Amino acid sequence: MATELRGKVAVVTGGSRGIGFAVADRLATEGVNVVVCARDPERLNQAVQQLTQRHAHLVRGLVADVRRFEDCRRTMEYAAEIFGGIDILVNNAGIGFFKPVDQINPEEWDELLATNLSGVFYCVHEVVPWMRKRGGGYIFNISSLAGVNPFKGGAAYNASKFGLNGFSEAAMQDLRYDGIRVSYIMPGSVDTDFSYHPSSRPRSNWKLSSEDIAKAVVDLAAYPSGSLASRIELRPSQPPKK
Repeated sequence: MATELRGKVAVVTGGSRGIGFAVADRLATEGVNVVVCARDPERLNQAVQQLTQRHAHLVRGLVADVRRFEDCRRTMEYAAEIFGGIDILVNNAGIGFFKPVDQINPEEWDELLATNLSGVFYCVHEVVPWMRKRGGGYIFNISSLAGVNPFKGGAAYNASKFGLNGFSEAAMQDLRYDGIRVSYIMPGSVDTDFSYHPSSRPRSNWKLSSEDIAKAVVDLAAYPSGSLASRIELRPSQPPKK
């Protein structure tokens, strides 16, 4: 257990299932107070029930849509009010539409960019003042190897993740002297069907699990403050041979 994390406060977006759920679960296991937010009230309620059964008073939930700036502001204010501040932000909320560029409709494009890119900006914009009050913090942006590897049918998704990587690099340079570290994690193939608790079903024999990404977040959060792994590429160690 990373004892240096105990008592800290984290916000995890898209925390009702998949990677976000695993991250929230792992942080709470380390003694971190966690606020999870998600758009779907039913899924969020189920996730929070599962998390509070395991971690009692450490986890709270809030319905919020990261596409809306005011929701992001309200989420940070809620976390700071409930737990006294914010030390860690995990920008995990994301969606994907995978179609040829001429088949993506404008509404899908706008929704994807609003979720995967604008939502990250909104949350970072609103969390920074709270982290400055704490003397620093750690921001994690969950990106993808699609942020460096374009693929057929990925025009919208690639654009969002390439943009997220660039945003993360610039934000890191903007915030480092405030004691705020910024890292982005780029997973490859992850074995998740967006279930509430991925470990409750058999995992693929080669893909990453949501818990793999959660461990990376916790390990980096506990890393000595004088160092920064700004970018992590996380791949399955033995993908199928081509």
